[in-house]
Amino acid sequence: MTDVGFIGLGTMGGPMAMNVLKKGHRLTVFDVSPKAVARLTAAGARSADSPRAVAAASDVVITMLPDAPDVERVALGADGIAAGIRPGAIYIDMSTVDPDTTQNVARTIAAKGAHMIDSPVGKTAEHAVSGTLTLMVGGPQDIVARARPVLDCMGTDFIHCGALGMGHAMKIVNNLLATTLLEINSEVLAAGIKAGLTLDTMTAVMQKTMAWNNQLAVAMPARPFAGDFAPGFMLKLAHKDCRLALTMIRKLGLAAPVGEATLAACADGIAQGAGENDVGVLLKLREERAGVTVRKTKP
Repeated sequence: MTDVGFIGLGTMGGPMAMNVLKKGHRLTVFDVSPKAVARLTAAGARSADSPRAVAAASDVVITMLPDAPDVERVALGADGIAAGIRPGAIYIDMSTVDPDTTQNVARTIAAKGAHMIDSPVGKTAEHAVSGTLTLMVGGPQDIVARARPVLDCMGTDFIHCGALGMGHAMKIVNNLLATTLLEINSEVLAAGIKAGLTLDTMTAVMQKTMAWNNQLAVAMPARPFAGDFAPGFMLKLAHKDCRLALTMIRKLGLAAPVGEATLAACADGIAQGAGENDVGVLLKLREERAGVTVRKTKP
């Protein structure tokens, strides 16, 4: 049993924290939403009044926050994690941010005699509930090994991506690719429907060619092809992840013109008021412009 602290109890963080608690660890939580905290305390967690207090009570501290500025504020602020973290403790950032932010925060954590690793997650909110997320981990092998029993409460696919920050590097390039595939699938399918093809015909052919991808096989049939654009992984978060990936790519002195086009498509969707919708709304935006709908034929 480990004293674990969890900060950020949203759509993903809430169920992740619940799984840590269910696996028998003592849990201290903090979130700006009293309702989110109440769900955890009703299940047996303790609440704290600040990230500093969470860190002071924990051997392992986890954050699951929206963006890099949130991580910096929660970790480095006057009442933040670094102000309260125990010597020898481990801080795991499971948010999706950039490697530079991780390495910057880690320097302050190290100065306090503690350790930091990064472990952003893949898959969906449903997998967060079931504890079957994909964990992309960055950090020293020995610290990762110490954190593994807590991480295993939340995920079943564990990939050590390399040094500190490489979990985040992996996550943001992965999400740039996933969003790009969703956008180009949407463009092509809307065009095919407009030309007179059916979705069933197109997917039957694509399954036999190099055009096939997991967006077509898994994600799009689950929601967009059924006309379901309710919030899951929101478009505004996909935009954020693409932005982080492209910022890293530019810093490396590289170009990513197709990725830049995907970022622009996400920004366009947000400007049209779709930022709170699931990222699958990219299909809806293409449908509206083509004057068609892209739907699977019901059996």
